[in-house]
Amino acid sequence: MNATQSAGKNPQSGLRAALRSYRFPLAILSGVLIGAIIGLVFGERAAVLKPFGTLFINMMFTLVVPLVFLSIASAVAGMQSARRLGGILGGMMGVFIATGVVASVIMIAALWVFQPTNGMDIELAAPEAVEETEGSLGDQIVGSFVVDDFSKLLSAENMLALIVFAILVGFATSTLGEKGRPFNAFLQSGSEVFLKFTSLIMYYAPIGLGAYFAALVGELGPQLVGGYLRAFLVYFPVSIGYFLIAFSLYAFLAGGRRGFASFWKNIIEPFAVSVGTSSSVAAIPANLRAGARIGVPRDIRETIIPMGATIHMEGSCLSAILKIAFLFAIFERDFFTPGTILTAIAFALLSGMVMAGIPSGGFIGELMIITLYGFPPAALPVIQIIGTVVDAPATTVNAVGDQASSMMVARLLDGKDWQEKGLAAEAAEARAAGPAAGAAEA
Repeated sequence: MNATQSAGKNPQSGLRAALRSYRFPLAILSGVLIGAIIGLVFGERAAVLKPFGTLFINMMFTLVVPLVFLSIASAVAGMQSARRLGGILGGMMGVFIATGVVASVIMIAALWVFQPTNGMDIELAAPEAVEETEGSLGDQIVGSFVVDDFSKLLSAENMLALIVFAILVGFATSTLGEKGRPFNAFLQSGSEVFLKFTSLIMYYAPIGLGAYFAALVGELGPQLVGGYLRAFLVYFPVSIGYFLIAFSLYAFLAGGRRGFASFWKNIIEPFAVSVGTSSSVAAIPANLRAGARIGVPRDIRETIIPMGATIHMEGSCLSAILKIAFLFAIFERDFFTPGTILTAIAFALLSGMVMAGIPSGGFIGELMIITLYGFPPAALPVIQIIGTVVDAPATTVNAVGDQASSMMVARLLDGKDWQEKGLAAEAAEARAAGPAAGAAEA
């Protein structure tokens, strides 16, 4: 109390305390901002910095597979009943679908109001090569949930299959009772080890993200020209508006004023990682750390955030609607018919489900747009350019949306005082673990 009163009387002391609290997220944001400026100034020459960014990206993707497996498996193994797991998964799917529909409808409304595709004149050129996908759409969807060899689970490209495997391992462990207790302890310990590993890697984040973003901006800058500019001028404000307004609303619905404040206080780190890497998967460690600080119960955050990185794509719903409307304008077809709008919303949700949460993971979704509506192969490069340029903001909406969704699921399952329960549980775990836990959180 005295420290708070003192800070209130001394604005400089309060400012110093705020800077200490936010010094690491501010360092990450500064790195990204400096990288963007370097990319704008030096253009393609900024690519010389890309290896420093690739070093960070590679470390994160090396880390994320064991972290996702251990965090999900340990969370499920620690659940008291299968009913709790069913409640989390059911609440998760309900929230994911609802937020995806909201995002799709908002983009449709923006396209209706601003009509950015009117008078579109883009010359179509046949793609040099179109990647062949094996099997039917059903085979591809099944293949995203399971793999035919254990070694294929050890890759971020099969993240959804890894998540399914981790859930089953955790469930099997929990059903064994006393016999499964040693393995449960191993999963819990492994999860803590890799969270600490994440903390160590994140010290390099300001440099790595800055270098990667410099190369990215330098490469994509020239693409913001011509007929695409109007589409981007709609997407970027809509995605920013959705980020600020929709997530604020979701956080408030989940936790009231305290939930709103906690969300914006702790979301800076996942925001910076996702915008700098264009990867929802790379943001998983930062999102898990943020969820713990917000007070999202461990079993909820460690189930929803990794799964959300693969199947929860609000930003991708926004971009999918834009891509479809863009192609309809080029081929002079009416997008604003009830049937087309409904199929576009359904497709936006489906494409978000099958996309991998890794950079350039929208290729399958783009192929689905072409085949679903019967557009020629020459249309593929058109929407690939859109997807490439909007990748960073779309991924950021995807990743941050996972955190907001986990808060709403916590509200649905644990009631209005979920945040107090979650923070109390975190404090109890820290006390039980002793000094080592405090060091891991630092």
